[in-house]
This record gives sequence, structure tokens and C-alpha cells, in this order.
Amino acid sequence: MTTEISETGRTTSWLFWVVVVVALLWNGFGGYDYTMSHLQGETYYRQSGMTEAQIAHMATYPSWMHAVWATGVWGSVAGSVLLLLRMRWAFHAFVISLLGALGNLAYAAVDGAKGADLILPCVIAAACLFFIWYAWTMTKRGVLR
Repeated sequence: MTTEISETGRTTSWLFWVVVVVALLWNGFGGYDYTMSHLQGETYYRQSGMTEAQIAHMATYPSWMHAVWATGVWGSVAGSVLLLLRMRWAFHAFVISLLGALGNLAYAAVDGAKGADLILPCVIAAACLFFIWYAWTMTKRGVLR
């Protein structure tokens, strides 16, 4: 097992770096999706395989929901970068991201989403919870400073 010794004398295992890469890929895709959704809109949605009904639904997103979406996405991207930099602020960024994810989940539920339509928002919220837990654990172990 390869480890790295930080300035605090704590070791950083290879598993930490695996989680960092997963966080960057998962949340980086969220940032890409958000950016493309706003830059290309309908064209991007069609290329992603969305139906006409789904595209129409995205067109009716209220402004406040775009803010919730941005909070979730960019909070998680920031958290991933802060995790890479081994900064304890990753925890706070992931908490902010969870607020956005929960807002998205609540909006989907109130908007009438059922069954399969709620799976992705639930997976996103679960991922946020995992990253919050992981950042908190790494802070307590002295890996994040």
C-alpha cells in the first residue's frame, strides 16, 4: 500500500486519491452537464437523448430552480477541487452542494415526478452525503487541513 505523508504527519492512502478522482469525474460531469445545458440548451438535450416532453419540461424551469441547480453543481465541483487540494473547506462546499441537491429533489417531487424520475435526484443526494461524510472523516483524521 502506497501512502504519502502530509505536513501534519498524517498519511494519505491510495484510497483517498481514488475517492478524489471519483469525486472529480462525477462532479466534473455535473459541471459539464450544467454548462452545456445553459450554452446549447435544446441541442444538447436532444444529443443527450431527452424526449420532447423532457425538453419542454426543462424549458419551464423557474429562475430560482436554476439557482438551486447551480448551487448543487458548483458546490460539488468546488468540494471536489478542495478535496484534491486537501483542504477542510471541502466539507462545507459539499454541504452547500447537498442543499442544492435536496432543493432539486424537493422540486422534482412537488412537480409530480414519480418512480424512475426520482432515481437520479436521489442518487445525486446520496453522493453528496457520501462526499460530506468522507470530507468530514478525512478532516478528523488530519488528512484535510
